[in-house]
Amino acid sequence: MKTKKISLVTGAGGMLGLQHASALLEMGNEVILVDVNNYSLKKNFSLLNKKHSKKIFSYKVDISKEKDVKNLASKIKKKFKKINILINNAAIDYIPKAKVKLKKNKFSNSFEDFSHTRWNKELSVGLTGTFLMSKYFGQLMRKNEKNVIVNISSDLSVIAPNQKLYSHLKSFKPVTYSVIKFGIVGLTKYLAAYWAKKNIRVNSLSPGGIYNFQDKVFVNKLKKEIPLGRMAAVDEYKGSIKYLCSEESSYMTGHNLVVDGGRTLI
Repeated sequence: MKTKKISLVTGAGGMLGLQHASALLEMGNEVILVDVNNYSLKKNFSLLNKKHSKKIFSYKVDISKEKDVKNLASKIKKKFKKINILINNAAIDYIPKAKVKLKKNKFSNSFEDFSHTRWNKELSVGLTGTFLMSKYFGQLMRKNEKNVIVNISSDLSVIAPNQKLYSHLKSFKPVTYSVIKFGIVGLTKYLAAYWAKKNIRVNSLSPGGIYNFQDKVFVNKLKKEIPLGRMAAVDEYKGSIKYLCSEESSYMTGHNLVVDGGRTLI
């Protein structure tokens, strides 16, 4: 008899969170959506529910707060008894935009002006949140079942951002993004070794840029850095998620799967 898989996706109210959840549902999993933004969470829940009713559940949670994560784990344990798949996707992302109001000769997101408060806030979601979710939900994974954690990183976990991509916007890719994504890969490797004997495989997925109607100049600059000559379509990572969360990758753990159109090759 096939064991029912219970999956959980953080940042499920976002663009990628929707795709990750959809991929898991297509695999026959029951999926728990988690996000701090209740409006976005309800919107994605509604979209998925049209095709996969009775297999989707949602919880509004701030994963940067340990008390909230611990309470969520308690609720999930009571209702589902376990978790088989955890996708740590939540993050505060920077979207490059034109027409940012700045003082003369100033660039937004500059390292020199980056506030300690913002540093703490963004790391608390992207890195600390991944740590907390892994800590509490890894404990709900049963040793006699095959379990998976996938941490969503970025091609910028392999390379530094090319700040020239943002120069026309008078901006920089913020320091927190790189630190978080590099940290996620480090956490992935640590947990893969730590939980190997508990039947938990831990890998990270590092997507390249996804086209989402960004500034045209930015898009054209980025495309020139990608051997395939384009950004990814929003649904092009579903296959990677299915691979990492299935028995097709049964001998893979501690790996950072980079899917970036070849950007990090050159």
